[in-house]
Amino acid sequence: MTGWDMDVRSRKSARVAMAVAAFFVIVFVVLALLLRNSATGVYFRAADQLAMIGIGLILAGGALLLTRPRLRANADGVVVRNAFGERFVDWDLVRGLSFPDGAAWARIDLPDDEYIPVMAIQSNDRELAVSAVRSFRALEAKYAPQGETD
Repeated sequence: MTGWDMDVRSRKSARVAMAVAAFFVIVFVVLALLLRNSATGVYFRAADQLAMIGIGLILAGGALLLTRPRLRANADGVVVRNAFGERFVDWDLVRGLSFPDGAAWARIDLPDDEYIPVMAIQSNDRELAVSAVRSFRALEAKYAPQGETD
């Protein structure tokens, strides 16, 4: 699938996730370097320092998972990628895009009261989120079969 009519990612959440990842790496590297010179009587060796840095890198990688969410759509359907997975949905299964009151992110409504969370459209992005919802609904009107209800 190529030629996406819509490709949306959350901006603010991605920036925060990158800052948190950098924070984890910096803090754990500094701690690893400083703890070697500790006067507590604990033996903190090179392997321990590497392990501390490794823990920081693992935590940073976990934070960077929040940069993955993306929503793409074209005539074939919709691809929703969240932190841990990606799912393709045909337009004939899409029943709309909703943004429930108080929700952090939007969701694509499916038949039988099911839905897919769309972490790419987040309320903290404000105008970008509004624009993304409008774009999605325009594509839904263009590509989704009309007249089908549950």
